[in-house]
Order: sequence, then C-alpha cells, then structure tokens
Amino acid sequence: MDNHTAERFVLELQQHQNEADIEKMKKFFKDSDESTECLGLNMQTVFRTAKLYSNMPLDEIEQLLESKYYEVRMGAVSIMDFQAKSNKITGEHRQALYELYIRRHDRINNWDFVDRAAPSVIGTYLLDKPKDKLYMLAKSSNIWERRTAIVSTHSFIRKGNIEDTYAIAELLINDQEDLINKAVGSFIREAGKKDEEKLKAFLDKYAATMPRVTLRYAIEKFDKSTKEYYLSLKSR
Repeated sequence: MDNHTAERFVLELQQHQNEADIEKMKKFFKDSDESTECLGLNMQTVFRTAKLYSNMPLDEIEQLLESKYYEVRMGAVSIMDFQAKSNKITGEHRQALYELYIRRHDRINNWDFVDRAAPSVIGTYLLDKPKDKLYMLAKSSNIWERRTAIVSTHSFIRKGNIEDTYAIAELLINDQEDLINKAVGSFIREAGKKDEEKLKAFLDKYAATMPRVTLRYAIEKFDKSTKEYYLSLKSR
C-alpha cells in the first residue's frame, strides 16, 4: 500500500514514545553497537503497529532496518515475520524476505530480532530446501548469525524434522556466548518434545561437558529424578 512507508511507520511509533522508558528498553539490547538508541516503547505497541503496516514493501522494510532505533528495527523484523506467516505469500516473496534477512543480518543484531523472525523467515523458507546456509551461519564469528542457525530450526521441529536441530546444536555445543548456550538448550528441549529418547541420547553424550545453562534449559521439562540424573553427570 502506498502509505505503508518507513517514514510513516516511524512517525506512528514516535507518537507513543515515552522518555521514562528509554533506559528500561536499553536493557533488552545486547549488541555492542553503541549507536543504537531507544524510543522508549512498549513492545506490544511496536507489534501492533507492525501488523498495521504488514503490507510494507521490502525496500521500505530495509529502510527501517537502517534505523538507529531499537524499536524501529524490531518493527522491521516484526513486519517480515507477519509477511512470512501470511497464507497469501508467494514463493517469490518468501525468497525475497529470506534474502533480505540474510543480506542485512548486520542490522538484525539482537537476540529478540533473531527470535522474532528467524523461524518464519529463514526456517520456513528452508523447509523444503537444502539447509547448508544454516550450517554456515552456525560456524560464523557473528553471535547473531549463530543464533539464527539454531533458532531457525524451530520451524523444522514443528514439522517433525529434528535432525538439523541436533546437528547444529553439536556445532554450537561449546559456544562461548551465553545467548547461544540458552538457545541451544531451548531448542534441543523443543526437539525432545517430538522424541524424548533422542534428546536423552544427545544429553548422554554431551551433558558432562556442555555449558551448565545449556543443560538446565534442555532438561527443564523432565521429571525431578531425570533432571537430577543429568545434573549429576555435569558435576562428575
């Protein structure tokens, strides 16, 4: 739509900004990019506005990704997420969304940006395609590209494919970043809901050496005795 422009979107968000919440929102941004600023917006306001602008053209979305404001970039990835989840999306547009995400990963540079859009934009696009790109991202020096690699597999898990989740988890099992450790634990736990024995087999192999936070996230849904067993492996 003609009025679904980056400029109008930003103006809409600015009507809701709250100076008092700026410092609170800064706590959500974990990247070292010191040029990022915050408007001080409730995330529900960002998501609601993004839904209203969900027909925004891709070139306008890319303008939002260029913004120095955290909430504006969150708006951009939210619009991408809404588009990727649309029942009316064409294969051509789905590919274009995927390519935009990959090409502008330099601006998708926070954990919640990745979590918002990676499953629908990256994972869903790759459902019926080779997964090579995710394995490349898993080996990246960029923390957010590595997080995209594991988080994207959520779409595969939902369709019953858990093999790539475990394979990528193996690549990331000794990652030095807490935000990767937590993501790995979270998504092998999700894969475990499809096949608990495969999760246990993975833990039997890695529980003693994986980061403790990864293990705790992975075993979260187990009963008390099973949790204690795997935690005991870590303490040996």
